[in-house]
Amino acid sequence: MKALILSGGKGTRLRPLTHTGAKQLVPVANKPILWYGIEAIVAAGITDIGIIISPETGKEIQAKTGNGDRFGAKITYILQDRPLGLAHAVKVAQPFLENSPFIMYLGDNLIQDSLDIFLAEFAKEHLDALILLRTVSNPTAFGVAKVDEKGRVLQLVEKPKNPPSNLALVGIYFFSSAIHGAIASIQPSARGELEITDAIQSLIDREKPVEALQLQGWWLDTGKKDDLLEANRIILDTCLQIAVDGQVDAQSQVSGRVQIGANSKIINSTIRGPVIIGNDCHIENCFIGPYTSIADRVTLIEADIEHSVILQDAKVTGIHQRIVDSAIGQRAKLEIAPPRPKALRLLIGDDSHIELV
Repeated sequence: MKALILSGGKGTRLRPLTHTGAKQLVPVANKPILWYGIEAIVAAGITDIGIIISPETGKEIQAKTGNGDRFGAKITYILQDRPLGLAHAVKVAQPFLENSPFIMYLGDNLIQDSLDIFLAEFAKEHLDALILLRTVSNPTAFGVAKVDEKGRVLQLVEKPKNPPSNLALVGIYFFSSAIHGAIASIQPSARGELEITDAIQSLIDREKPVEALQLQGWWLDTGKKDDLLEANRIILDTCLQIAVDGQVDAQSQVSGRVQIGANSKIINSTIRGPVIIGNDCHIENCFIGPYTSIADRVTLIEADIEHSVILQDAKVTGIHQRIVDSAIGQRAKLEIAPPRPKALRLLIGDDSHIELV
């Protein structure tokens, strides 16, 4: 069994954070989104992993993630020159996948469920495709599945105007090698892409065994800022362990589940968890409220921050207003501009009476 993680794409919905970096490397609770997927796959016993990368961000992903040693895996990077669809990514990866069954995992997804149970079902039933589904309130925004009472997939529709169900396709799929023939049989969609939903529909039309299982836990697509903040909130709520490796002075108060990295200094500040603070940070005269992630080498002075994500090397100083629901990028600086002398330029008519306050 192999794994294929899709980590291309331009991340347009997370701009400007992704103007200068890959969306899959944006951190949730100070860990790149991509790494959660890798860890989940390795935990399911799959260690031969291919990662689809794009020309724009591939080198950054490769440099940050490495060869897989840190995860106990072997990672092969596969370049997709142009974003021509999920099925096209599988086609590009075929030399890596060979005839092995594989899991396909979209790199900006996070799920709570373990992959083991789905992998076991896929193997036990000798399926050609197993898709994961989650009920959603807005099915027109997703690929949607119609299934029978036994879980067999009858139809897949991409972002339908009249959805046949409210079961959205989660970005995680299990395939046998039969998917390669299905991809070879389809044509590009109206948007010029090879759609994985069309390939799965081809398997269904040929009466190949295609089934679906529903997630029981949460599913997060971190493609937009609010989704990123929600993912950060949930991960901090469910996974954060208390650990204070930095320095906290006597004038500071730390309460709740808080993690403070090595060499970070907390001076005359209040930290109210769940909060994660990276290494080598300087936090002084601040209030850091719940559901905030602060990456390495961040400087915060006289700042009030809550429910936000602050990336590496950012500086926030002298902001006397509360910052909430925000994402602040790497090396960003947020400060109050020095006051400028005020001058009035007037043209006042005869007999006027003007009061300046």
